[in-house]
Amino acid sequence: MRTIVTLVLAAAFAAAPAFAQKTEVKGKTEIDAKQENVAAVAIGKDNTAKNTAGAIKGDTKVQGNTKIKADQKNAAAVSIGKGNTAANETGVIGGK
Repeated sequence: MRTIVTLVLAAAFAAAPAFAQKTEVKGKTEIDAKQENVAAVAIGKDNTAKNTAGAIKGDTKVQGNTKIKADQKNAAAVSIGKGNTAANETGVIGGK
Protein backbone atom coordinates (compact mmCIF):
# COMPACT_ATOMS: atom_id res chain seq x y z
CA MET A 1 0.00 0.00 0.00
CA ARG A 2 1.31 3.45 -0.89
CA THR A 3 0.84 6.33 1.54
CA ILE A 4 0.45 9.59 -0.34
CA VAL A 5 0.31 12.15 2.47
CA THR A 6 0.19 12.42 6.23
CA LEU A 7 -0.04 15.95 7.60
CA VAL A 8 -0.55 17.67 10.93
CA LEU A 9 -1.35 21.36 10.60
CA ALA A 10 -1.66 23.61 13.64
CA ALA A 11 -1.97 27.17 12.38
CA ALA A 12 -3.09 28.15 8.88
CA PHE A 13 -2.56 27.03 5.31
CA ALA A 14 -3.03 29.34 2.33
CA ALA A 15 -2.94 28.55 -1.37
CA ALA A 16 0.34 29.72 -2.89
CA PRO A 17 -0.58 31.45 -6.17
CA ALA A 18 -2.04 34.95 -5.79
CA PHE A 19 -4.90 34.13 -8.17
CA ALA A 20 -5.87 30.94 -6.32
CA GLN A 21 -8.69 30.72 -3.84
CA LYS A 22 -7.83 31.03 -0.18
CA THR A 23 -7.87 28.05 2.18
CA GLU A 24 -7.60 28.60 5.93
CA VAL A 25 -7.17 25.89 8.55
CA LYS A 26 -7.27 26.85 12.23
CA GLY A 27 -6.88 24.25 14.91
CA LYS A 28 -5.44 20.76 14.72
CA THR A 29 -5.92 19.05 11.38
CA GLU A 30 -4.80 15.52 10.64
CA ILE A 31 -4.91 14.07 7.14
CA ASP A 32 -4.13 10.41 6.57
CA ALA A 33 -4.58 9.57 2.90
CA LYS A 34 -3.74 6.42 0.98
CA GLN A 35 -4.06 5.54 -2.69
CA GLU A 36 -3.35 2.27 -4.44
CA ASN A 37 -3.28 1.48 -8.16
CA VAL A 38 -4.75 4.85 -9.17
CA ALA A 39 -4.62 6.33 -12.67
CA ALA A 40 -5.76 9.62 -14.17
CA VAL A 41 -5.88 10.28 -17.92
CA ALA A 42 -6.92 13.46 -19.74
CA ILE A 43 -7.16 13.49 -23.54
CA GLY A 44 -8.15 16.52 -25.58
CA LYS A 45 -8.23 20.25 -25.00
CA ASP A 46 -8.76 21.73 -21.51
CA ASN A 47 -9.56 18.38 -19.86
CA THR A 48 -8.93 17.39 -16.25
CA ALA A 49 -8.67 13.92 -14.77
CA LYS A 50 -7.61 13.48 -11.16
CA ASN A 51 -7.55 11.14 -8.21
CA THR A 52 -7.54 12.98 -4.90
CA ALA A 53 -7.40 11.44 -1.46
CA GLY A 54 -7.36 13.56 1.69
CA ALA A 55 -7.33 17.21 0.65
CA ILE A 56 -8.56 20.61 1.77
CA LYS A 57 -9.02 22.79 -1.28
CA GLY A 58 -10.90 25.68 -2.79
CA ASP A 59 -12.15 28.69 -0.87
CA THR A 60 -12.48 26.78 2.39
CA LYS A 61 -12.21 27.69 6.05
CA VAL A 62 -11.83 24.90 8.60
CA GLN A 63 -11.87 25.70 12.32
CA GLY A 64 -11.44 23.38 15.25
CA ASN A 65 -10.09 19.87 15.25
CA THR A 66 -10.48 18.07 11.93
CA LYS A 67 -9.48 14.54 11.07
CA ILE A 68 -9.60 13.16 7.54
CA LYS A 69 -8.88 9.51 6.85
CA ALA A 70 -9.16 8.67 3.16
CA ASP A 71 -8.43 5.44 1.35
CA GLN A 72 -8.74 4.80 -2.40
CA LYS A 73 -8.07 1.52 -4.14
CA ASN A 74 -8.09 0.71 -7.83
CA ALA A 75 -9.59 4.11 -8.77
CA ALA A 76 -9.37 5.58 -12.27
CA ALA A 77 -10.41 8.95 -13.68
CA VAL A 78 -10.61 9.35 -17.45
CA SER A 79 -11.59 12.50 -19.34
CA ILE A 80 -11.89 12.48 -23.14
CA GLY A 81 -13.11 15.41 -25.24
CA LYS A 82 -13.22 19.18 -25.03
CA GLY A 83 -14.11 20.63 -21.63
CA ASN A 84 -14.69 17.31 -19.84
CA THR A 85 -13.71 16.57 -16.25
CA ALA A 86 -13.44 13.27 -14.38
CA ALA A 87 -12.42 12.92 -10.75
CA ASN A 88 -12.29 10.36 -7.97
CA GLU A 89 -12.16 12.28 -4.70
CA THR A 90 -12.11 10.63 -1.29
CA GLY A 91 -11.82 12.57 1.96
CA VAL A 92 -11.92 16.00 0.32
CA ILE A 93 -13.13 19.19 2.00
CA GLY A 94 -13.98 22.06 -0.35
CA GLY A 95 -14.07 22.19 -4.10
CA LYS A 96 -11.84 22.80 -7.09
